[in-house]
Amino acid sequence: MLQSMQLSPRRGRYLEFCLIPLAAVLLSGCARQGDPVIHEMLAEVSEQNIRSHVRRLAEFGTRHTLSETDSDTRGIGAARRWIHQQFETYRTESGGRLRVESQSFIQPADGRRITRDVEIINVIATLPGEDPAKDPRVFVVSGHYDSICSDPTDHLCDAPGANDDASGVAAVLEMARVMSKRRFRATLVFAAVAGEEQGLFGSRYMAARYRDEGVQIAGMFTNDIIGNTLGQNGIRNRSQVRVFSEGVPVIESSQDARQIRLATGNENDSPARQLARYVDEICKQYLPGFEVLLVWRRDRFLRGGDHTAFSEQGYPAIRLTEVNEDYRRQHQNVRLEDGIQYGDLPDFVDDGYITQVTKVNLAALASLALAPPPPQKLRVLTTKLEHTTTLQWEIPNDDDLSGYEIVWRETTAPRWQHSQFVGIQTGCVHPLSKDNYIFGVRAVGKNGHKSVVAYPLPARE
Repeated sequence: MLQSMQLSPRRGRYLEFCLIPLAAVLLSGCARQGDPVIHEMLAEVSEQNIRSHVRRLAEFGTRHTLSETDSDTRGIGAARRWIHQQFETYRTESGGRLRVESQSFIQPADGRRITRDVEIINVIATLPGEDPAKDPRVFVVSGHYDSICSDPTDHLCDAPGANDDASGVAAVLEMARVMSKRRFRATLVFAAVAGEEQGLFGSRYMAARYRDEGVQIAGMFTNDIIGNTLGQNGIRNRSQVRVFSEGVPVIESSQDARQIRLATGNENDSPARQLARYVDEICKQYLPGFEVLLVWRRDRFLRGGDHTAFSEQGYPAIRLTEVNEDYRRQHQNVRLEDGIQYGDLPDFVDDGYITQVTKVNLAALASLALAPPPPQKLRVLTTKLEHTTTLQWEIPNDDDLSGYEIVWRETTAPRWQHSQFVGIQTGCVHPLSKDNYIFGVRAVGKNGHKSVVAYPLPARE
């Protein structure tokens, strides 16, 4: 049974500590059955809608960033107007709470894939949280709606882009439709971005705007190439999705940060890695039989995605992608060559699989947006040599907070192995040594939802 005690006053307040028994508690996450509201949303995700969205986007012929913009039937202009109209429909169904905007900017020619100055437009739908002043966290989910052929500068060829990335946009649209009917404590952003194939221009502009405006992006998911289950290697996989996450943050450059990383060995505990672990746990809870394949890399070799644009701004961001890709269906002119069909056509997309990946996104985003924020200023005390672990953090003024949960794992384990709920405390003394285990802390709401895990920094106070 847990015990609590008070230490001497510090900075005008008492620090309440708990003593955790040595017996480890196996990590179980939330109750296996999960939140009925999330189950309701998962049941509403429509494979028919996803199939229809993928095919409609492919019907625009090409969505190349430099393609036709005046036509109502072909080119990127027609595609983005159609996406905007879908979001507008969901805005009406949400009672006007969903805010829809076209975020436009002029991208100058770069002498590479942007051969002339061009207007790039991101289509964004924002669902505000219940009280953004109280909880300013924002979670973003995106797909890119532009497409290319074999020659990335050819804006006239047919580039249906069914998998890359109508699949991701279809997932985002369906999440917006289902989730905008509900209320969440954190804000959700559903984005269809452009200019990805030319150098992540749309997402880089979007992420930089958020940074300039001081928006607290607590997590970003990009869905890029989530529709193919039969790889070019001949292997079909309908039961897994890869989640890519960077280790050492791309923005980390200071000597102090490097020294902390060397001292603590937290190369595998970046904010992006914690976000990826969260998606894995939620998938196990809500979608048994479907699996997240954690990949400890920012992305595949020779490839990139819109999550990188958010990582560059210091935001935790991850990428979801099918397991076995078929490169004959990506960035290819539509053609039949030596009896082999090339081109990113809807016939090669597995709509049921996109539906499952959409549900993984939805369950994780809903859980994050319904949970309280993680503990602030979390630290592990290194004042003296000892065989225990002392953690401290600050408690916000939050009526929805139930308490905090300590999690820990062996240093070689990829996932959190054990947990212990400690209630509303400002710290905890754990009998296991900080030298032998990796620790984290997450907040637990009265609704049972848990925040992403926060990683403690060493402190001598």
